[in-house]
Amino acid sequence: MPSCILIVNYESLFRAALANSVNITLVHPAGSNWIPGKKDISPIANRMAPLGLLSIAAYLAKRGHAVQILDCLGPHPPKNTEEAVTRILAGQPGLVGFASTTSAFLDGYTIASKLKASHPHIQTVFGGVHISALGSQLLQEFPHIDFLCMGEGEETVLALAEGYTPASIAGLIWRDGETICANPAREHIADLDSLPFPAYEKLDGFPQQYSLPLFSYIKAPGGTMITSRGCPYQCSYCDRSVFQRGYRYNSAEYIYEHIKYLHKQFGIRHLNIYDDLFTLHRERIETLCRLLIDKPLGVQFNCAVRVGHAEKELLALLRRAGCLMVSLGIESGEPSLLEVHKPGVYLETVRDTVLAIQQSGLRTKGLFMMGLPGETIESAQKTSDFALSLDLDDMNMAKFTPFHGAPVWRNITEMGQVKDDWRLMNCLNFVFLPKGIDSFKTLDHLYNTHVKRFYSSPQWRKRFRSRGWQHRHSIMRLIRHLPDFLSAMRTFEPEKKA
Repeated sequence: MPSCILIVNYESLFRAALANSVNITLVHPAGSNWIPGKKDISPIANRMAPLGLLSIAAYLAKRGHAVQILDCLGPHPPKNTEEAVTRILAGQPGLVGFASTTSAFLDGYTIASKLKASHPHIQTVFGGVHISALGSQLLQEFPHIDFLCMGEGEETVLALAEGYTPASIAGLIWRDGETICANPAREHIADLDSLPFPAYEKLDGFPQQYSLPLFSYIKAPGGTMITSRGCPYQCSYCDRSVFQRGYRYNSAEYIYEHIKYLHKQFGIRHLNIYDDLFTLHRERIETLCRLLIDKPLGVQFNCAVRVGHAEKELLALLRRAGCLMVSLGIESGEPSLLEVHKPGVYLETVRDTVLAIQQSGLRTKGLFMMGLPGETIESAQKTSDFALSLDLDDMNMAKFTPFHGAPVWRNITEMGQVKDDWRLMNCLNFVFLPKGIDSFKTLDHLYNTHVKRFYSSPQWRKRFRSRGWQHRHSIMRLIRHLPDFLSAMRTFEPEKKA
């Protein structure tokens, strides 16, 4: 791969260049978020604000740029690609950015292609985990992409918007004629408190038409938040490792003001905090909890913890501060699979952590994954048994997806059969068949059987009934979309054996 040499005057990177600024449209492509041939209910089951794009939008707007957002997964999505292009052009952009997951990349590229066909002067830039994982090869294979943003997007997109030459922009992959140039990586933003709050106001229908997962909240409306970037751990299946290891976070004071802003400006009463590891830096969480206890805002929240970062005293503080539920990454009930894919996590410590969460008065959601390399019918049964034994309040079972950039991708073909179909890589379709399972059909049957087993268990149904009165908002949403939810339930119904 030819590479250009980056020559940078670092002082000039931050000069004011507003005279060269352009209108910017940031696009959140819809992609494929369900099972082929089945009605997609993901927007009504859980419609999450595109926080990465909102952060970039706020960063650009703070510096005087005109920014619009097209959320193709939002409450008023374009009906087709042509309508998406029309909406983009309405903002008269000179630069269009796409936030791309693996399953959404091709959808985003189709929009970019039609946009470039009619308006070739518009520049297109793609960013996200999928982009950072694959890098330069995407420019080789997809000619209607002008730039790739590697890693964090705020400063890179700003430099493009303000007319810096591509050769001077760290973290950028670009074309110089027929040569594809990969510039040196951009340094991480060290002080996340320097970033403005995400530009929630640019989302049509926010927050009322953006929904949290059913029965995961009591108060409404809900919203989402990220308070840190990075993770010091390296689970085999996690593609976020392409962003380099490291952990940075907002201060407790910043988070408190962020929550206060969302409550005051948008009426938010419940937040899902989507940090990879919210409680890693204990001191900041303790400080945040004390702020929320001393100066309550009337906002509840959910967050994620990890074994080893969920001490009893901290859990008690979270509960007093308004936390309703914590999610715990468990993945498997088979010790040998944990050893390979989530080192440092053991069934005994998982059980102890779940018990501590329950004793603190918090709800517990277990996060599992089926179909990991090394999975067998026996290990799937162990996971199902283990999940039931924990007496969880909720559970999420993902279908293992070998994302490009995840450590496991390097030798994935040695461990089973892979369908490298990006549209299906959404954790709701099996695209990898472990050697220990005879067919994708068998794997799907295992998945459906064990998910149904959990939600049919007497202990879970009893707990659900006891709390039904708390969840009127979820029940009303369920009733409004009952045919769609019933259809989804049938989709995950195990096939009866002849």
